[in-house]
Amino acid sequence: MLIQQNVDGSYFFNRSWAEFKVGFNDSRGNYWLGNDLLSQLTVNDRYKLKFELQSRSNTSNWYSAQYSTFRVLPETHNYKLQVYRYTGNAGRDAFSYHNNMMFSTHDRDNDKLTTRNCAAYWGGGFWYNKCFECAVNVFYSEPPWGFSWNGLPGGHLLQSSRMWLQCK
Repeated sequence: MLIQQNVDGSYFFNRSWAEFKVGFNDSRGNYWLGNDLLSQLTVNDRYKLKFELQSRSNTSNWYSAQYSTFRVLPETHNYKLQVYRYTGNAGRDAFSYHNNMMFSTHDRDNDKLTTRNCAAYWGGGFWYNKCFECAVNVFYSEPPWGFSWNGLPGGHLLQSSRMWLQCK
């Protein structure tokens, strides 16, 4: 089941808490399932997570990152992320940096950075820590920052990304 797709690193994911709660999409294929449904599906540990990542520097290459444990707690816990056990060819495990983080948006700052709201600064909701190692919901900006996966073998900047739930 597709839970996220960012086809071009646009400002599309610069959304409010309420929008991330219920989900959204557009005609180009950008998509977010919705945090309420994501929590309902994952809280009982029935699914694993798979990222598919396309490098901007070589669009013919796709990389993957799988996590055998992926849970999103309910809104009463600010959709706190629990993610463990990485495998794949995406280079460094960039997503685990966000483990045990609560979801943040421009209108609800739950990250650990005290000097700014990462979601407001980067333009997308996500489980920010002190901003990111894995930035699949932010806009593409001038290198070296933006829409990215740190440690990706084909270069950390992304052309597109997808997140999938897979049955265990």
